[in-house]
Amino acid sequence: MIVSFDTILRPPYELNQTILKYVASISEKIGEVNASFIVKASPELRKRNNIKTIQSSLQIEGNTLSEQEITAILDDKRVLGPKQDILEVENAIRVYDSLNDFKFDSVRSFLQAHKMLMQGLVETPGAFRRKEVGVMKGSQIKHVAPPAGNVKFLMNDLFHYLKHDDELALIKSCVFHYETEFIHPFDDGNGRMGRLWKTLILMSHQPLFQYVPFETLIAKTQDDYYKTLSLCDKAGKSDAFIEYMLSILDEALRDLLSVSRPITMNQQRRLSHFCSLNKSPFTRKDYIHVFKNLSSASASRDLKAGVDSGLFSKSGDKNSTLYRLSI
Repeated sequence: MIVSFDTILRPPYELNQTILKYVASISEKIGEVNASFIVKASPELRKRNNIKTIQSSLQIEGNTLSEQEITAILDDKRVLGPKQDILEVENAIRVYDSLNDFKFDSVRSFLQAHKMLMQGLVETPGAFRRKEVGVMKGSQIKHVAPPAGNVKFLMNDLFHYLKHDDELALIKSCVFHYETEFIHPFDDGNGRMGRLWKTLILMSHQPLFQYVPFETLIAKTQDDYYKTLSLCDKAGKSDAFIEYMLSILDEALRDLLSVSRPITMNQQRRLSHFCSLNKSPFTRKDYIHVFKNLSSASASRDLKAGVDSGLFSKSGDKNSTLYRLSI
């Protein structure tokens, strides 16, 4: 449900004190996670949280496979289970492995992701629906989606908002998630696409969100999830859903911090982490900005080691020294 807002078609919502409180809390926790290098330095943590994300998102849609079974599929081991459930997991693994290939503000990427996610599960993966749909709860219709003829225009407006509005990525991710559920652009897979794209939008703000399994908390509070969607439908705006989703993100980050230990960053880990940021060219000041507790002398030793090992090249002298990544 999108209305005009100046020159940008902005979905209807209003920021309130609860929303702003969650934004502040989430921002603080993001700083703590980044300062501890919890995500970047722990491949095993990333893998485990990715499995939780896939299992929880598919569980919400009725998939019966456990984390252990999804781990086995990821490791190319044989799993006994419903054929459709296994295919859903295989598709999801491919999509989440390809997250960095998608553009969060591109309709084309959105359709490509749906095609990968729903290949073999629906008749027309990667295409907007061409028929009218309603969302059922038991024997009752809980939501009638907009006419099929309006879907393309509504989604184009929604992506225009994503690309051009200066709203915070945290808010945009929640708004997009809700609007995708409301518009219901596909015959099937709308819920998992809304959650997937929420992750992608958040990653555009902070890459660490690729490894924050907020879907686990949605799966545990499904009744609240659907009640909030219904409440927003009746209100004609997504304020309540933004509050709900920000509370989920806040709790997910709190859980991440509570179960993870800060990583001790030695020289090798610092160099590896910095190279992964693709900052080129850069100065010693740029390097210290990433590792805020590092002394100037230690930074100089790191950079010399990086040059000696061929990670990057050096030009200039003293304060005018520039470094460029070799790869």
